[in-house]
Amino acid sequence: MNPIAMVGLGRMGANMARRLARAGITVHGHDAAPGARESLKGEAGVHTHASLDGAISTLRAAQAGRAGVVVWLMLPAGDITETTLTELQGLLVPGDVLVEGGNSNYLDSQRRAKAAAAAGLRYLDCGVSGGVWGLANGYCLSLGGEPDAVALVTPFLQALAPTPQTGWLYCGASGAGHFVKMIHNGIEYGMMQSLAEGFALLEGRKELALPLADIAELWRHSSVVRSWLLDLTAGALAEPGALQALAPHVSDSGEGRWTVDEAVRQGTPAPVIAASLMSRFDSQGRADTGNRLLALMRQAFGGHAVVKRDEAP
Repeated sequence: MNPIAMVGLGRMGANMARRLARAGITVHGHDAAPGARESLKGEAGVHTHASLDGAISTLRAAQAGRAGVVVWLMLPAGDITETTLTELQGLLVPGDVLVEGGNSNYLDSQRRAKAAAAAGLRYLDCGVSGGVWGLANGYCLSLGGEPDAVALVTPFLQALAPTPQTGWLYCGASGAGHFVKMIHNGIEYGMMQSLAEGFALLEGRKELALPLADIAELWRHSSVVRSWLLDLTAGALAEPGALQALAPHVSDSGEGRWTVDEAVRQGTPAPVIAASLMSRFDSQGRADTGNRLLALMRQAFGGHAVVKRDEAP
C-alpha cells in the first residue's frame, strides 16, 4: 500500500498517524513543533521529519518518484493552513493529492480547491470528527472534491474510519466535506447545551438531592435522549468533584459561529444552535458589560439595589 504524509501532529493528527500506521500504512509526518514530532518517537510505521520538504521528498522517493502522492493536513484553520498549502504547492507536482482535514470554513475550501486545480493538484476538503477517541474507535470523515481524488485516498479513509464500509462519505463538490462538518459541529453545540441545561435544572432543585450521576446512567439505557454525549456526561458526573473543579468557561472553536453565519446567509432559522453559541460567549465573560448595564438601568428607573463587584455572592 502507498505511504502518506501527515502534516500537523497535534492531538488529532498524531492519533490519525498512529491509526494509519497500525493498519499497515507507512506515514511520513511533519510538524513544526519538535515536541509534536517527539510524541511519535518509537511508533512503528511513523517516520517524522523536521521539514516539510523532507517529508514530501521522502514520500515521493517511497513511491519511486511517481506523481499521485497523498498529503493530509491536520492544522488549525486560518493562517497556518494557508501558508502551509502555499508551501506545498511549491513541493508537489501535478497529479498529487492534498487532503485538508482541519476545521476550515467551507468557503475557504472552495477557494483553495480552485487554486490547487490551477496548479494541477487534486484537492479534497475533509471534515474529521472523533476527537481523542478516534484512535481506538475510528473517525467520522466527510469529503468534498473531485471523485477521482477520493478513489486515490480510499485506502486511507478505510483505515481511519471505524470500518472500511462505515464512517466515511463522499459528500459532493469542493467545500461539501467541510460544510457537512460545520453543520455537524453546530448540531453538537445544541445537543451539548440542552444536556447541560437539563442537568443544571436537576441540580437546582436542592431539596430533592437528586443523584445526577445515577440519572445520567439511567438515561443511557433505552432513553430517547441516550447518546455518546450523554455517555461522556455520565462519565464526567461519576468523577467526584470534577464538576466543581472547573471554571464555568466554555471555549468555541469557530465552527458554531460559521454555522450561525450560514443560517443568516440562507435565512434559515437555527435558534437552538444560535442560542447555544451565545451561551458560550456568555461563559467567556462577554456578557459582563451588558449585565452591568442592565443592573444600572434597573437602579436608574426603579431604584433597585445593585451588587458591587466585591459583594458578589
